[in-house]
Amino acid sequence: MTTTTKVLRQLWPAACGVLFGVGLALSGMTQPSKIIGFLDVAGHWDPSLAFVMAGAVSVYFFANRIARRRARPLFAPAFSALPQSRIDARLIVGAVLFGVGWGLSGFCPGPVLVSGGAGATAALWFVPAMLVGMLLYHRFDARRSGPSGDG
Repeated sequence: MTTTTKVLRQLWPAACGVLFGVGLALSGMTQPSKIIGFLDVAGHWDPSLAFVMAGAVSVYFFANRIARRRARPLFAPAFSALPQSRIDARLIVGAVLFGVGWGLSGFCPGPVLVSGGAGATAALWFVPAMLVGMLLYHRFDARRSGPSGDG
């Protein structure tokens, strides 16, 4: 592997994160009022989140089609295998908790990190609460799945 490839392999995730953060900031999705406005279908509904989602799904659709034509990724030896997924109570409870938290706060993990980086006070309160929730989940999950980590 060349030095250039090693450097690109290390910088690629950071570049993707910066692009994602800039996109969130430009679209206004780091503002909780945008999310809450989207959820307020009976009041002053703000459809901008739907347009951002449509744009994201469109980009993913075409990028996925291009990626499927490749034998391997640009910066990895092989494509990762996707785990089998099933809809169970654990998934539904997690989705409900995520949705309620998102609806009440207007933040989800990506935008809150961008907002926190910009110094938004609400985000600076939300991030520690999110981290505590993640730690509690991992403790609960480790206890549930046992020492091997298998579910």
